[in-house]
Order: sequence, then structure tokens, then C-alpha cells
Amino acid sequence: MAKVIFYPLRNADCCLIRLDNDRLFVFDYADRRDPLDAEDKRIDLKQAFHEDIDFPNRKYVDVLAFTHGDDDHVHKASEVFWLEHAQIYQRDDRVKANELWVPAGMIVEEGLEDDAKILRAEARYRFLNRKGIRVFSRPTHLKEWLEERGRKLEDYAHLITDAGQLVPNLDLVNDEVEFFIHSPFAERDGDKLLDRNENCLVTQAIIRSGGRDTKFLITADSIWEGWEKMVNITRAHGNDGRLGWDILKIPHHCSYLSMAADKGSYKTEPTAEFEWLLNQGTTRAIMVSSSREIPTETTDQPPHVETYRRYKETADSIDADIVVTMENPSKRQPKRTIIEISGNGPMLTKEAFGAGVAVTTTRSPRVG
Repeated sequence: MAKVIFYPLRNADCCLIRLDNDRLFVFDYADRRDPLDAEDKRIDLKQAFHEDIDFPNRKYVDVLAFTHGDDDHVHKASEVFWLEHAQIYQRDDRVKANELWVPAGMIVEEGLEDDAKILRAEARYRFLNRKGIRVFSRPTHLKEWLEERGRKLEDYAHLITDAGQLVPNLDLVNDEVEFFIHSPFAERDGDKLLDRNENCLVTQAIIRSGGRDTKFLITADSIWEGWEKMVNITRAHGNDGRLGWDILKIPHHCSYLSMAADKGSYKTEPTAEFEWLLNQGTTRAIMVSSSREIPTETTDQPPHVETYRRYKETADSIDADIVVTMENPSKRQPKRTIIEISGNGPMLTKEAFGAGVAVTTTRSPRVG
């Protein structure tokens, strides 16, 4: 049985995918918990993550993917993972990543600090050494950066995957998973900071378990302008199914900016493209907001209650589960959000006492 695990981290992200064949894929890692604050209900991410990968019996993941370099997606990652570019990050208590996945912005962007800067150094080291990395962008967007370092694009093109392509060397028959890339549309702009949200890594994972395929849309902090491009381009190429979802990671911590330019006074009204995207969810799907608790009144920062109301409308229409990570199973004591995937499709579970132990909900299996 495959699993998708989300962690209660307030407005931050970490998602672990474990396949039936025991391969592990990690999307983002941001640990902002304050261990000195007794009121901080965020999970001890390092401990939970180690438990979920069976560390120290297993000291590696197959893929470590960062959707973009914002702090709420990379915080303390440099303290947990083994990094190839410097010995200071190579202690025995670290988790190795066989392959690192990053958008091109995490290589070409200047002016970074803290964990983002360290991970940029790791991505650059692996890329220039052509080992253990995949970069997402149009290949030509890295051409100038490589030429400045005396390198030729053609020597690195096999490491770059563009939007509209499948990640190579992974397929459903042999690997039980495939990833279709929708974004980034990253471009270099001198030394300016890139719009990371528009140029973040967005992908549809199809996970095969028990002879059934489950579609998981991994959306990062994508914004509505990006969804206009992704939906229109995908549909123009006849790839509507590549935006279907059985599991939806609600983008950008339930921010209205993923859905539309305007929050709305009571409910966010999505753009036509995002409305179409919402309609691609299957009956009994699962929607996950990796965010703080949903407020009762309007707020400047996400999650936005107006936007949550619109997601809830979709959830009700397709009989979907909608989960907020800092509210699951309760606001008082949030735990992991665990989705088990089998021949019946994805099923939301409830974590029981004991690390990593989960009990499947009593909802009947999905049909169709």
C-alpha cells in the first residue's frame, strides 16, 4: 500500500510519498517549529520524518524535490540532508538524496540567504558535475548561465525537463509512478529575484497501487496567473487528464492568489481556468491545505477563509475529504495527515497512538 504523508507545519510544506516498492519521494522540507515555545503545536519534523523513512535503518530517499526556494519550503533542510558540495553537511546523522529535483530558479537566482543559498550551492554542484540532479525549465533558460562558466548546454540537456514532459527514467510499469511537469516557466532576469511562486515546480504524480492509478496534483505556491498558462497550454495540447486529481494539494496554503486576483467579500470567485481545474477532481477525492487553522474572519495572510469556502464548495459537490494540516485530527493536537493508496484509490487515515501508526477511515471504497 502506497502512502502520501503531510505534516502539520502551519504555513510551510513537507510531503512524503512512499510507493508500494518502498521508493521515497520528498517534496519540500521546512521545519519552523520553535521547540522552546510550549504553545507551538507544529510537529517535530525531523523526528517524524526520520520515523517515516525508517531512519537509521534507511538513510536515503530516492528523490528530494524543492518546488522553489522560499523559506517556508526549505527551512532547516540544510541541517537534515547530506549535501555533496561541502563536508560540513556530511555527518552520519543526515539523510542522503539519490536525486535532487529543483526548478531552474534555484540554480540561477542571485541574492539568496540561509537555507536557500546553501541548497543553491548544492544544486549548482550537482548540476555542474552532472550527477544526482534534475532541473525543471526550458533548456535555453540555462544556456547563458552555463556559458558564463565555460560550459555547453548540450552537455547538460539530459538533466533538464521542460513543462509538458514526463520526468525520464520513471514509468508506471516498472516504477509504479510517473510525474508530468506543468511548471516552471522559469526565466533568468539578470540578478533580480525571480517570481518564485509563478515559477515553482508543479507536477501531477500518478501513483500505481493495487492495479489502480491515483492522480496527485502537487501544486506548491502556484498563483492564478500561472494556472492560466498551465490550464490553457495543457488543454491546447489535448492533455486534459494531466490536470485530473484524486488528491489535490491546495496551493499556497489556501491563499486567494492561487485562485484569483481578488479575495472576494465572502467567497473567492476563481478564474475560469481555476474553476475548470477544480472541476477535474474525482468523486471521493481528498483535498489538503498545508496551512494554519482556517480563520473565522478575513485576514491578510493565508489561509483565507473566503478561499477555503470555495474549496469546501467543490469538496461538497464531489463528496471529497478536505483537510487542513493544523486542524487534523484536531486543532488542539494536530498530527500527520496520512493518505493510504491502494486498489480502492486514496483513503484518508487517522493517526493512532504510536509513531507513524494509522487507522484507515471507515468510508467505503471508491468506485469507478
